[in-house]
Amino acid sequence: MTAVLIFIATLLLVITQPRGLGIGWSAAAGAIASLLLGTVTLSDIPTVWSIVWNASGTLIGLIIITLVLDEAGFFRWCALKVARASGGSGAKLFTLIILLGAVMSAFLANDGAVLILTPVVLALLTPLGVSKAQQLAFVMAAGFIVDTASLPLVSSNLVNIISADFFRFTFTDYALVMIPVDIASVAASLAVLWIVFRRSVPKRVDLSRLPAPDSVIRDSLLFRAGWVVLTLQLVFCFASSFLRIPISAVTLASAAILLLLSRKNRVVPAGKVLKDAPWSIVIFSLGMYLVVYGLQNDGATSLLSSALSRIGDSGTGAAAFGAGFIAAALSSVMNNLPSTMIGALSIDAASVSDAVRTAMAYANVIGCDLGPKITPIGSLATLLWLSLLSHKGIRVTWGYYFRLGLILTIPVLAASLAALALVI
Repeated sequence: MTAVLIFIATLLLVITQPRGLGIGWSAAAGAIASLLLGTVTLSDIPTVWSIVWNASGTLIGLIIITLVLDEAGFFRWCALKVARASGGSGAKLFTLIILLGAVMSAFLANDGAVLILTPVVLALLTPLGVSKAQQLAFVMAAGFIVDTASLPLVSSNLVNIISADFFRFTFTDYALVMIPVDIASVAASLAVLWIVFRRSVPKRVDLSRLPAPDSVIRDSLLFRAGWVVLTLQLVFCFASSFLRIPISAVTLASAAILLLLSRKNRVVPAGKVLKDAPWSIVIFSLGMYLVVYGLQNDGATSLLSSALSRIGDSGTGAAAFGAGFIAAALSSVMNNLPSTMIGALSIDAASVSDAVRTAMAYANVIGCDLGPKITPIGSLATLLWLSLLSHKGIRVTWGYYFRLGLILTIPVLAASLAALALVI
């Protein structure tokens, strides 16, 4: 019970962040308690660090890239291009914004995508005279898609990176399985989002009120370099499967190139970008995983391992559905990052065949990527996003979010796991 109580207390600290403690030091407090009370030892720290360092570095690199490109006007340009491609149709604009969010999430990770896409979408809709109720439909769709579309690449979500490192999936192997799953997830997301919000989407919008796309570019050098850097980053990420290069090295190198280029015209404040980068994610990942590792050391994950072993006896497809829905349920109530860690440790300890273990590992990723959308506390990005909406004058109550999260998430989760069962 000691490890369980430390985990619950740490989770409460991470969610509430009292006195500005922040996610990093909140998790660190839990890790210190775990060390002092003996649920983990100093010898466990190198083991845990070997699991989280690559994921933390990758996310920091991607967030820096996102912040630099946003300052350069990259995403506003993309949004304006999307708006013009809609031809003034509200339905097309709604669909294209969702697809823009899916692309941003795939290549730049969900955490940065949701916090950048939301203000960009609001800046696009406000000149069009779209009402607050109609804006809510667009921003809820944007907030939902960045998580449900964060499946295709290892770098698309912190959950993916940690899982791929833990189970030793290469970037290419992971993509071959999860790109088809992501296509199913995006298609299902489009369907449910349209069913739920179709009455709130305006029939027509007046595009003449929008500025020309090129007018929002603040640094043309960075704007052009962004396309090249993102392309090369994707190429090298796939090459990392053969060259044995950590993905964090690729993303951090890409971020460094853009930061160096930003110094040429000095339009983009490199110092501000570095200050806003999520450095605390390193402390958070190490601290939270140490707390979760204490659960394993004290046998608290053995019940889940036993349940997964029994599910695994029913075959690969059933194992994928069972592990995926369990991961989603855990993510919705205890945050998706610790759920990823608990799921990975439990799957690794389960008495199942290698094929079933692989299916469960991918299903755990799907559940932990999509499950957080059921509740506001499912992911830290969602809590930050809801705070951002509040500051923008759009209030989303937890009750409304929970009802909507259930309606939207369950069918998309089922469709994604069905696609996995067909692919694996």
